Amino acid sequence: MTHLRASAAVGVLAFLLGAGSALAQGAAVAPVASTAPTVEGGANGVALLRNPAAPEKSLIAATGEGGGLELYGLDGQRVGAIAGGEVYGVDVREHEGKPLLALLDRKGGRLRLAAYDFATGQATGLDAKPLTLDYAGEGVCLHRGARDGSLYAFTLGVAGQMDQWLLFPTADGKLDGRIVRRLHLSSEAKYCVSDDATGALYVAQEAVGVWRYDADPEAEAVPTLVDANRLGQIAGEVAGLALIDGGPSARFLVAANATAGGYNVYDRAQDDAFVGTFRIQAGDQNAVENPSGLFALRNPLGERLLAGSLLVADDRKSGANMKVVSWADVAAGLKLATGDAAGSKPAKGFATVQPTMETRPVDHDGDAADDPAIWANPADPAKSAIIATDKKGGLLVYDLSGQPLQYLADGKMNNVDLRAGFKLAGRETILVAASDRTHKSIALYTLDPATRQLTSVADGVQATGLSDPYGLCMYRGRKGATYVFVGDPDGLVRQWKLVAQANGKVRAVPVRDVKFDTQTEGCVADDETGALYVAEEDVALWKLGAEPTDRKEPKAIDRVASNPALKDDLEGIGLYRQAGGKGYLVVSSQGNNSYAVYRREGDNAYVGSFSVTADGAKGIDGISETDGLDVTSASLGAGLEDGAFVAQDGRNVFPPEHQNFKLVPWSAIAGVLGLK
Repeated sequence: MTHLRASAAVGVLAFLLGAGSALAQGAAVAPVASTAPTVEGGANGVALLRNPAAPEKSLIAATGEGGGLELYGLDGQRVGAIAGGEVYGVDVREHEGKPLLALLDRKGGRLRLAAYDFATGQATGLDAKPLTLDYAGEGVCLHRGARDGSLYAFTLGVAGQMDQWLLFPTADGKLDGRIVRRLHLSSEAKYCVSDDATGALYVAQEAVGVWRYDADPEAEAVPTLVDANRLGQIAGEVAGLALIDGGPSARFLVAANATAGGYNVYDRAQDDAFVGTFRIQAGDQNAVENPSGLFALRNPLGERLLAGSLLVADDRKSGANMKVVSWADVAAGLKLATGDAAGSKPAKGFATVQPTMETRPVDHDGDAADDPAIWANPADPAKSAIIATDKKGGLLVYDLSGQPLQYLADGKMNNVDLRAGFKLAGRETILVAASDRTHKSIALYTLDPATRQLTSVADGVQATGLSDPYGLCMYRGRKGATYVFVGDPDGLVRQWKLVAQANGKVRAVPVRDVKFDTQTEGCVADDETGALYVAEEDVALWKLGAEPTDRKEPKAIDRVASNPALKDDLEGIGLYRQAGGKGYLVVSSQGNNSYAVYRREGDNAYVGSFSVTADGAKGIDGISETDGLDVTSASLGAGLEDGAFVAQDGRNVFPPEHQNFKLVPWSAIAGVLGLK
């Protein structure tokens, strides 16, 4: 479940060798204020509602268990409450100019959402419907995704549950939610906090330590250990997490190290390296008896809190309250930079689009779905089809609603392509080719346009002689011949001519080999220009001649090392054909869940990149870790008059299911990238 990175292991070793002495020598700071006790005597979480018009009039929002959410001024005086059931966790983000509160109602077993209006002093419930948990909730935190600004909530459970909810607006101005990712720790987790700028999510697993995840629901769910209980800088259980963001030189994580009576600080700009600890004291006494939640904000909050504040929920046996600590005092005690209130700016993301359709998941689990090919029906565009591979079993044919029309369990098919107009037995057919890894062959079929069913037409096993037939694409030559290219993981790409036989079958005759230095998979051929494009996964996108007589060296269109928008592996490639030799190439940049677009004409200039994010209202998640894709400029019917983009989704997380394929109208892609 968990991978301990080298940096964390080094930190643990340093502690064992004596670096832990900083723990005993921690700086001491005094709270600048304490709130009045909570009405029902409990304190399980705290957040700050910042008033942008008058920061000194910001409010402390404290969980009061059965008392709901209690509100205090920065001077500690109680000013009101928000009913929310038995509240055990709280977090806040700005939403439409107002603080949005996420409350974990443990008694109601649900996540509650409310907006607070400073002008009226009122909170308005924003839940479009009950967002219920199927476990005993322990904590909650919010996250604003950098890719498209989507709002997420993470809810934590007593048995290690960790659900990520996508919160999305409804037609009546409220918020609905769907679980987009379900993670599970081995034991209880109560506290979490996220960094909107970097996408880091920190989770305190009580019996283990502090983990860091990628908060993007489409990211791989592999945590990094920041610090460990008893083996690192944590003496026992972590009793709260908070983030301070003062810009690139002043970004810190704070963890309440309750057993040791201190608060650990980690430098987020240095891979969360431990930088020191501090205590909160009133004179010689510990000012916090039982920390049970933290919240920090770098923004100025009046004269006493010019560098922001750290809030601590103190769930003491008598008179549970909240402590207000000046971050300037903490920074001075540990000799840390305070930075500035502007904080870190999120890295500029790619343009985003949303899918409008997804196919039924493939039957096999794990890495199974791989590559699609679109057949546009010229007679009835709405009855077009998507042919796709299940590399653990066979070929699938889907309609445009994503429902399967046919499944052929003919072998482990990796990539697929098609060409219309292949003459076979005296008539023109739609020929489909797939790389068959079971038989190390080229599988060949015809597609019946009336039934959208595939029929095998291979004249026996068309052996490739390759160690593992992998990538595949087809090409219609200028003289009418049809070819297929198949790649081997060792970098060899072999070209075959497809030849019709008198018995109505098809044979593949090898005509050329092209060798690349490393593994290739994605490829696409341009029938009009005679160009072949090949993706060498870790290196570059190459262009060469598709005719078997072409012997020119491949030309690099773009390289992974030279374009920051690309992150290996480069995988699927599709060609959007327009009149006059114009159009676009689309390439899957698997390492950053994006798609790079290049011009078809000229020197294939890079145009831009896009990513595909979730549509909460439709209940379709985004696309990530894409292997294969296809794109067409032909009309596929209403809403898809300009064609479509179809890609394999390597992490089908919404809900968690086997892999599938998702469709995006080309008009949406053209719109966000400014394409003609």
